Amino acid sequence: MWPFAAIASLVAMLLLGACTSQPPAPSPVVDQVILEKSARRLKLMANGQTLRAYRVGLGDNPIGHKERQGDERTPEGDYVLDWRNPNSNYYKAIHISYPNAQDRFLAQLLGEDPGGMIMIHGMPNYIASEAVRREYIGRDWTDGCIAVTNQEMDEIWALVRDGTPIRILP
Repeated sequence: MWPFAAIASLVAMLLLGACTSQPPAPSPVVDQVILEKSARRLKLMANGQTLRAYRVGLGDNPIGHKERQGDERTPEGDYVLDWRNPNSNYYKAIHISYPNAQDRFLAQLLGEDPGGMIMIHGMPNYIASEAVRREYIGRDWTDGCIAVTNQEMDEIWALVRDGTPIRILP
């Protein structure tokens, strides 16, 4: 048995250590998300600095701005990440505020439906095989959304708040 003094001393050191340890530094706040379509790169920004960058998959027809539902293009322009779906058909999803007023006007001029439900999301939930999921990485396969790996989606989910602006560049 340990003497009482030794136990008391150990407890005191643990308590003092807990009092003097520094709290973890807060994570920087992501204040903008930038997608560079041609580079297939999504960047999380804070005060003009890149915090994280991810290789993404886009729509099957990635060149040009989305004009109508079913064109399989990812929109271009300034939007907002406005809500999220933890129970998406794809591993987590954050909604992009497409279409905006300009997109609706353009679609109306073309006599088309602008479409919607453009998201940043992970891999399809219906694919159980990790080997098959890996085949999706590095290629365009969505209907106009922005796809990342599930692990990357967890990071984005934790770092990006609803209301964060996203700029989608050609």
